[in-house]
Amino acid sequence: MQMLNRFTQAVLGCLLDEGCLVCQRPTPGHLCRDCDRQLRCCQVSHAPPSNLDRPLFAWGDYGGMLRQAIALIKYHNCPQLARPLGHWLGQAWLDQQTSHPNHANQRLLKMPQLVVVPIPMYADKQRQRGYNQAELLADAFCQVTGLPLARRGLVRERNTSPQFELSGAEREANLQQAFRLGTMKGRSPVLLLDDIYTTGATVRSALQVFQAAAIPVQGVVVLARAGGHPPRNPDPSSLGVGNGAAIGAIARSIDRRRV
Repeated sequence: MQMLNRFTQAVLGCLLDEGCLVCQRPTPGHLCRDCDRQLRCCQVSHAPPSNLDRPLFAWGDYGGMLRQAIALIKYHNCPQLARPLGHWLGQAWLDQQTSHPNHANQRLLKMPQLVVVPIPMYADKQRQRGYNQAELLADAFCQVTGLPLARRGLVRERNTSPQFELSGAEREANLQQAFRLGTMKGRSPVLLLDDIYTTGATVRSALQVFQAAAIPVQGVVVLARAGGHPPRNPDPSSLGVGNGAAIGAIARSIDRRRV
């Protein structure tokens, strides 16, 4: 009888396993082994180049499987994928604090009142999507780091044009006065969090709001740092996943809708 119960539990466990969030292969976790490995290969150990006067921490390069994973979250209704990626981001940020004791980010960890503020979406766009990917990443990030999260610390009050359609100068103009202060209380130092950092126009616009309110922004954390030249779309057949056609479609959608 005991053996039958164990067999029944094993069968039910297989049946209840959800598919990998990237390739849909049956797996007991969020990601199958292949997709987990390919995503982790996107992580970088070096500090990314930055045109900010604040520390910038990026978990990975905006390319390969990470690029596709962000597209799945943003454009293909896969908010669950933000949780493992946000956890990785939080753990990597913590690891840097201990491995680089003299790094600027080490000072951030010692600030007991440091508050994480996600870059917001315009309300209508968020209602259409159903969630803000930066907020989901920030929530998972805070679960790992233990830092408090101000979900509405910043509000996007103007519906801006998609950044991917614009030049560098146009990006800056597009985001002028796009944000306002939200539910921030007091003058606790802020750690801004977003999914992708490209030219820094979005972050600089947010910084202006906090500077006007005399709230210090101590750093910026992003999942991916985009370089000057977007990487080429990989051959879906080389990804080691079962839905090559879907992955190819995702890669093409990124080119059309990259932000």
